Amino acid sequence: TLNPWDVMLCVSGTAIACENALVVAIICYSPALRTPMFVLVGSLATADLLAGLGLILNFVFQYVIRSETVSLLTVGFLVASFAASVSSLLAITVDRYLSLYNALTYYSERTVLCIHTMLAGAWGVSLCLGLLPVLGWNCLHDRAACSVVRPLTKSNVTLLSASFFLVFLIMLHLYIEICKIVCRHAHQIALQQHFLTASHYVATKKGVSTLAIILGTFGASWLPFAIYCVVGDPDYPSVYTYATLLPATYNSMINPIIYAYRNQEIQRSMWVLFCGCFQAKVPFRSRSPSDV
Repeated sequence: TLNPWDVMLCVSGTAIACENALVVAIICYSPALRTPMFVLVGSLATADLLAGLGLILNFVFQYVIRSETVSLLTVGFLVASFAASVSSLLAITVDRYLSLYNALTYYSERTVLCIHTMLAGAWGVSLCLGLLPVLGWNCLHDRAACSVVRPLTKSNVTLLSASFFLVFLIMLHLYIEICKIVCRHAHQIALQQHFLTASHYVATKKGVSTLAIILGTFGASWLPFAIYCVVGDPDYPSVYTYATLLPATYNSMINPIIYAYRNQEIQRSMWVLFCGCFQAKVPFRSRSPSDV
């Protein structure tokens, strides 16, 4: 019987794949988008693209090709993809913090090396997390060890949830520090001009609101699923798992809007990609991560 929840996950995966495939194509197509900031955005889009494809493959293999081995491979692929997505979000947050904290030395070879090292570590850890169920950490032969996400074991999803909570706390701390730096910079500018104009209040409020939206979207998408993985029981109705998992996939659908489509350089490159005759009136200017 076709489960409506599985259909919604497949539809969500299709939308995620289409959105992020466009971002990856734009970044690969545009030679100007080669700064560390866009490398991080490209990593996030690639991870979300793979997650969307994983949701589609999971649906196909669940209803067309029934195999426990294939299902295990698909689940491992999804775990690695979503872990890479969350890790890329953390790397973007660290990059934003460094661009403000070390503004004078941000555009240097050291920053490029730091970005590539972060991405290598993020993808390496994500790949290891995805391989764990494939290499034997699963409950195919021990139903009592199953979690709310079969065939992952309870200890496996506990590890994944603990990793998410750690990432969320680090991001929360970094965004609080970013807000402090933004407010301090705005106050210093106001003191240099000997008065505090309304524009400074508006700019500061806009920056803080944007950071709150980013962190709030991330938390609202993933926290319910991460908490349910810890407190849930495999005997509970599967609708609870679906109801918390589906919003988590929406984060990969929202990421391109927050981190890519709002950026002016991405918008300009999109015009160039779809109609090569477009000529930008404003020269390309790679903005710092804190502006994205």
